[in-house]
Amino acid sequence: MASMEGLVPITRAFLASYYDKYPFAPLSGDVNRLTTEIRSMATDLCKDVSLTEGEHLLVHEAECQPPHKIDENMWKNREQLEEIIYLLESSHWPKALRQQSTTEDAELASILGQLKDKFDNALKTLKFFQSKNSESVFNTVMTYMPQDFRGTLIRQQRERSERNKQAEVDTFVSSGGSIRDQYALLWKQQMERRRQLSQLGSATGVYKTLVKYLVGVPQVLLDFIRQINDDHGPMEEQRQRYGPPLYSLTTMVLNIRLFLTLSLGQFEARKVQKDQITILEEAVDVYTSEFERFIKFMGEVFANSPFFITAEVAGTTEGRKDEDYKETSIPAGRTFEVSFTVESLNSYIAWDFSLSQGKVNLDIGFSVEHTDSLGQKTLILPYRRYESDQGNFCTVMAGHYRLLWDNSYSTFFRKVLRYKVDCIPPVTEPVNSASEVEE
Repeated sequence: MASMEGLVPITRAFLASYYDKYPFAPLSGDVNRLTTEIRSMATDLCKDVSLTEGEHLLVHEAECQPPHKIDENMWKNREQLEEIIYLLESSHWPKALRQQSTTEDAELASILGQLKDKFDNALKTLKFFQSKNSESVFNTVMTYMPQDFRGTLIRQQRERSERNKQAEVDTFVSSGGSIRDQYALLWKQQMERRRQLSQLGSATGVYKTLVKYLVGVPQVLLDFIRQINDDHGPMEEQRQRYGPPLYSLTTMVLNIRLFLTLSLGQFEARKVQKDQITILEEAVDVYTSEFERFIKFMGEVFANSPFFITAEVAGTTEGRKDEDYKETSIPAGRTFEVSFTVESLNSYIAWDFSLSQGKVNLDIGFSVEHTDSLGQKTLILPYRRYESDQGNFCTVMAGHYRLLWDNSYSTFFRKVLRYKVDCIPPVTEPVNSASEVEE
């Protein structure tokens, strides 16, 4: 059993400092372009036809903002990959396409087979990442658990629990459950695990004493499992740092699935056009390559990220504050904003703010939006209410960016906001010689 003396759970400030060493290269601009084109093609297929209840649900999902959760988006991508692979199996093609009575049908069948292979590879990459990450977290936690019969019992209990959950899924699938419902069950199981961990970490009184001394769980470990998945805990830094590119990929794969579902469903009445096939192929290439790049990147970040740090490091990190902060008072019923016009892509917009005065537990609404040259607005960070927040993102579109603090819902209390906002232009790398590029 490794000693936890002097250790504390990772903090959000520490993760911010740690993630600075792992900047994610922005997604290809083709992601947004092709998502828009695929969505337009799907919209055309929705005209003048009666959609099924399932197709209406797909349209709704494709139009909605993805949830502000890294792992939930991972599961949503995995669900879509499974659904698309199912669609692309030849046994599920429309009858006319299975017969391949024309040269065009034979060419399309070959293309669909190639697309299926690409989605298969992306799914394998994601499954490996999720399995490895889950095992890594458990093994790290077990490092600090008693290495006697109690640790063995905990491992046996986990294995039994995982077998029971898998049996539940297998039974559900064998009884005819859909892929969508299967993933709803998997996500429900994951939420149940989190609820149990949160209850364990929040244990008080006699139960806490039993957990700590009879089971041998160190207090710092209880603190860690209580806060790690909290909506406002340390992982919020990860969501804000790496969430946006994943959310874009979730939207892209939802639209690809929608187009495939509609085009194959209407194949008898309306053949897929060559230009649509070209766009589909390009979209699948971009999605699968960018998604696999993101997964592999996150695997590297997770593999090197600690769960616990010394109290000294935590204090140093928390105290590492630039003094270049401003302060403003936002009256009740009013808003305050900071705006930038960005001409260069790959600029970083970063913020750090807190409420420095006023009643305890007051919060303020905060959101970030982008306006392009045509006046079209895109929500970069959805509106939420915070006591404090720190985050950044890399711009993938030129235009006007607005950071908005909202106190309009408050009837009586002004908010004193202490904030720092930076717009950092992209760094131009020097041109290296061929010998310097290769390592």
